[in-house]
Amino acid sequence: MVADSDRARVLSARHANRHDRVVRVLRRVLVLNLIVAFAKIALGYWSGAVSILSDGFHSLIDAASNVVALVGISAAQRPADQNHPYGHRKYETMASVGILLFMLLVLLEVARNAFAHLRMPSAPTVLPAGVLTMLVTLAINVVVVRYESSASRALNSEILSADAKHTRSDLWTTIAVLAALAGVWLGYPMLDPLAGLVVSVFIGHAGWQIAREASGVLSDEIVIDEDDIRAVIDAVPGVIGSEKIRTRGAADNVFLDLHLWIDGKTPLEAAHHTSHVVKDRLMARFPQIVDAVIHIEPPPHQYPARKSTSFSSASPRS
Repeated sequence: MVADSDRARVLSARHANRHDRVVRVLRRVLVLNLIVAFAKIALGYWSGAVSILSDGFHSLIDAASNVVALVGISAAQRPADQNHPYGHRKYETMASVGILLFMLLVLLEVARNAFAHLRMPSAPTVLPAGVLTMLVTLAINVVVVRYESSASRALNSEILSADAKHTRSDLWTTIAVLAALAGVWLGYPMLDPLAGLVVSVFIGHAGWQIAREASGVLSDEIVIDEDDIRAVIDAVPGVIGSEKIRTRGAADNVFLDLHLWIDGKTPLEAAHHTSHVVKDRLMARFPQIVDAVIHIEPPPHQYPARKSTSFSSASPRS
């Protein structure tokens, strides 16, 4: 059985290593996003293309969101204290919400510029150098999305996942802008502001994805399937069943509580030992669990006077 102090040290070391790796990813992505953003904005002002300029500001918001993410995970790294017994991990989720707010701002600006140019259309300058610049920034964004998506899966990081989704929307907007530039070159200048509207749609979709994931964490949506947890519990000798299994938190920072059914005739010390075996096996099977609170009680047929208030239940094993 693993001592709580040893478990705490292991978790602390794991979280510190994760924090350092997430920060390293974000810093690299920040540099690449700044290069892409400034290249697009300069090209947009030089060519007069509202689609390129909108895409450039979209990329600049990518960089700003990296800064927000770095601040958020620094706050999330702080250990639990008297006022925050569950730690500060939700600050990372709040940073994801900060990214969403930045996206809403750029969405409004992009849509405003697009509608303004629809009312007063003008043909931007399309040169091979400009198209080449957009192709290079597109290639950089492909690298960023693949790198950040891979890191988010490896580290179970909400903030990297949210940022990768944001950058992925930038990929599609750049493709739309390139298509619009081709149309302008062929003599259809109206495609430039229309591409700006397409940019706003992609930004809105990415924002919706981030909002959906962040709301799940902030509203304590279930994280680990109850049947998966029960399969581990039922394999422990001495356990009759379980109920009221609840998980909450982020994908990599889960809190679990449950009621464990043990024969009412079992000595307290033995029942307590069994609960720790259950806890150790659960945390070994699901390393994202940072703490598990287990309430020991006899099964319902041994405690008929109890009123059932369970969210879920399982029949005692035979």
